[in-house]
Amino acid sequence: MLRIFFTPEDIGRVRIAGEPDPMWETVFSVFRLQRPGPAPIYGPWREHAVRAARRTDLDMLIPLIRRRYYPDFLTPAEGRRGMPDGIEALLSTPKTRLMQDMVELSRLGEPTPSWMRKLAEGDRPMLQRLAAAMHSQYQSVVEPFWAEAQAHIEADRSRRARALLDHGYDGLLDSFRPIMRWSSPVLEVETPFDQELSLDGRGLWLVPSYFSWGQPDVLRDASLPPVLVYPVPRDPSVIGDRRMSDTAVAALIGQTRTSVLESIGAGSTTSELARRVGVSPASVSQHTAVLREARLIHTSRVGKAVLHTITPLGAALLGDQPGRPPLPRSAGAP
Repeated sequence: MLRIFFTPEDIGRVRIAGEPDPMWETVFSVFRLQRPGPAPIYGPWREHAVRAARRTDLDMLIPLIRRRYYPDFLTPAEGRRGMPDGIEALLSTPKTRLMQDMVELSRLGEPTPSWMRKLAEGDRPMLQRLAAAMHSQYQSVVEPFWAEAQAHIEADRSRRARALLDHGYDGLLDSFRPIMRWSSPVLEVETPFDQELSLDGRGLWLVPSYFSWGQPDVLRDASLPPVLVYPVPRDPSVIGDRRMSDTAVAALIGQTRTSVLESIGAGSTTSELARRVGVSPASVSQHTAVLREARLIHTSRVGKAVLHTITPLGAALLGDQPGRPPLPRSAGAP
């Protein structure tokens, strides 16, 4: 169990990342190759990853990413700005950090390759080799799924934003049940290890993850900027075969349905769509059911409301311009 202690200042300094962190996602992709996770969710990705991952990269990464501990220096805070910044931060890791994290890794008691000693000592060519392996793994098995990852994370952010607007920060933190439990001023997180983290006014950076599964993850060194990476809820219908059936395509023809899809924007409830499009909530529910079956939208429940968000396929249908003004309806349009 991880227990995170908040001060009053920390409550207002909770932030949720708007994108996956490429360094964390690359680490989790190595986990998923070793521990696949549910086949309906990760099966299509793993089929791709088994073919695309390079053996030389995995030979470097798997010894570092085992069990539930991996060196903190693999996921620097700079990664939130993108993969180039994350790789640059990895290459700039101080020798003291390398040694500290590698000593912690050695406590797992598993056999270690001889090159890991050089890495712990700050050997520059070895650090460059590691950075190259991380970048190659990202390009091979993470980047091809980035649009899908972003769609899931945008849907999750919409849910969290509504929890914050409706119930404040207490509601936001409480929305992460069952993987986290908020009982002010402590956030309890299910983890395979025991740890306590005092934020002491630093706030908390929450990072939604596409490749994480089951339990949230944190940096082990409490002196580093506090970050909590959590798995976003996954909908298998957004993954996998992207082909639409002829029936689904035919059902999508119609101006009202197009207006519903365009009006969703960054996330809308059924009642909001009804007001924007100018039809009844019952009519919106019928249209969103068809859009959902065609994999153009994702639907989830937030409290008593039903929230709709656009999938990558839906965004592609709109020319990657979700949220543009809806088309005007003509009388009698379906």
